[in-house]
Amino acid sequence: MADGLGEPIRTLDNMKLLNISALALFASCATVDTSTPAGPTPTSAKTQWVYNADLKVSHPPFREVHCNWKDRLDQPYVFLENVGPYADTGALIPEVHRLLAQQGIQPAGPPFGLFYDDPSSVESGKLRSRACVPVGSWTQPALPLRKDTLPSRTVAYALASGPYPGVPSSYAGIFGYMSKMNWAIAGPIREIYMIPPSEVDGYEQLICEVQVPVTRR
Repeated sequence: MADGLGEPIRTLDNMKLLNISALALFASCATVDTSTPAGPTPTSAKTQWVYNADLKVSHPPFREVHCNWKDRLDQPYVFLENVGPYADTGALIPEVHRLLAQQGIQPAGPPFGLFYDDPSSVESGKLRSRACVPVGSWTQPALPLRKDTLPSRTVAYALASGPYPGVPSSYAGIFGYMSKMNWAIAGPIREIYMIPPSEVDGYEQLICEVQVPVTRR
């Protein structure tokens, strides 16, 4: 199955109201710029994942959000599913890592969250999301972990700095960029948490890549 939780949200205006407090474990209209040079490589001396930024990082309060698009490749991943408040999704990521270690499976990249529903139109207890960790295509996890593949897709994306629960404040800039491109949402929003908060001196050093799958209106 591909993101097998059904039809994603497709309205940009409602999605601006998202308030995802993802990655609790790691305890405004926006102007779009698509021509800015790449910023510095956001990484940490301790993290094993080195992220080469190809887009200028946007910073809170996200009055200016630097956006672009790219073609994402297929990404196999393991996950735990969450039905309920999005604030609970991030708290599942340490459990995904624990189960991977228990099963002797090595992660293939930083964790991410997938968010399927619009909190302005779906009640909190029915919101669908996944706490995910990328793995190799050959991986065969045991329950309760499940495996899926995030399909190749054109995505609009931005790099947001600051505390991860504040990342949704950057969405308005991405949606503005999508409107200019005449694009609609074509799948769940993906937040990739590039740097664990335990590895930085301040939350302003955190980097999250937000990806929104798109299709022509």
